[in-house]
Amino acid sequence: QVQLVESGGGLVQAGGSLRLSCVASTSISSIEVMVWYRRAPGKQREMVAFSTSGGSARYADSVKGRFAISRDNAKNTVYLQMNSLKPEDTAVYYCNVLNVIGFAVLPWGKGTLVTVSS
Repeated sequence: QVQLVESGGGLVQAGGSLRLSCVASTSISSIEVMVWYRRAPGKQREMVAFSTSGGSARYADSVKGRFAISRDNAKNTVYLQMNSLKPEDTAVYYCNVLNVIGFAVLPWGKGTLVTVSS
């Protein structure tokens, strides 16, 4: 039912910043947990950050202190602000919804590609 579309990726030099957007086709205010994953070249998809409807957020150790997840419920959008980017952040980034036991609910979309050059 819910469609998620990622955008905001691109090519950036190490140390730069990008803000990714995930726009939902319906209201996200009632969604308990929204999550950003990424799939780097040669690696499996990994969780990088999630946000709860109550305002909590958690981050993978590899991005802690550099990335920030946020929601704008009025725009049905979740953001991932990425600062101090490193080449190892290069990946396709995806958003999704987690159920109460931590499983991604929606089919994976195309994501948005982030390429960080050295």
